[in-house]
Amino acid sequence: AQTITYDTVEIKRADLVITVTATGKIEPTTQVDISSEMSGVVRTVNVINNSQVKAGDVLAELDTESLAAQRDRAKATLNSAEAQIASAKATLKETELALARAETLRKKGLSPAQELDQARAASDRATAALAAAEAQAQVARADLAIRETDLVKTRILSPINGVVLARKVEPGQTVASSLSAPVLFTLAEDLTRMQVEADVDEADIGTVTEGQSASFTVEAYPDRTFPAE
Repeated sequence: AQTITYDTVEIKRADLVITVTATGKIEPTTQVDISSEMSGVVRTVNVINNSQVKAGDVLAELDTESLAAQRDRAKATLNSAEAQIASAKATLKETELALARAETLRKKGLSPAQELDQARAASDRATAALAAAEAQAQVARADLAIRETDLVKTRILSPINGVVLARKVEPGQTVASSLSAPVLFTLAEDLTRMQVEADVDEADIGTVTEGQSASFTVEAYPDRTFPAE
């Protein structure tokens, strides 16, 4: 008959380790998708994939010919409005002098009341004309500021120091600015700091808390295990 033997050990208390397994992907801690606020044709693209960039670097530029023409027209309109102000000021000064003379003559009884009323009306019209000219100049200044801002926005700048993960635009391509503007560049701020975005199963998520030790593997290095938290 076969002899059956048993090994016995002393009962010990120890921690029970429960391992939660999930799949995911490695992402930069800070990633920025860049679009264009303006519509137009891309004139130049200054970076490629993996280019190192600094905040303020010009990534791409749109064609500015049409916007430059609009800016020049806005400048001409402003110059015309300022000339109208100068003319209105001269007219107002002239009517004020005429009103002063009319008031003096009327006090001396050398002119009828009608001439004084006409001088006052002319002065009031000149004051109103000056106010209108100044309002037109203010509108022209605002329009010029908008045109100059639009020109600035044709230069697509990097908002961060980092690296270009993806360049999705080429010279000659038309960019349409809208509520869902296409992504032209994807930048990462610091590739020395990465994070794993994993999809933990609903049944396991209750056992996961901040600060727990973890590890992960990647397909590029199947024989290595990387520590995480």
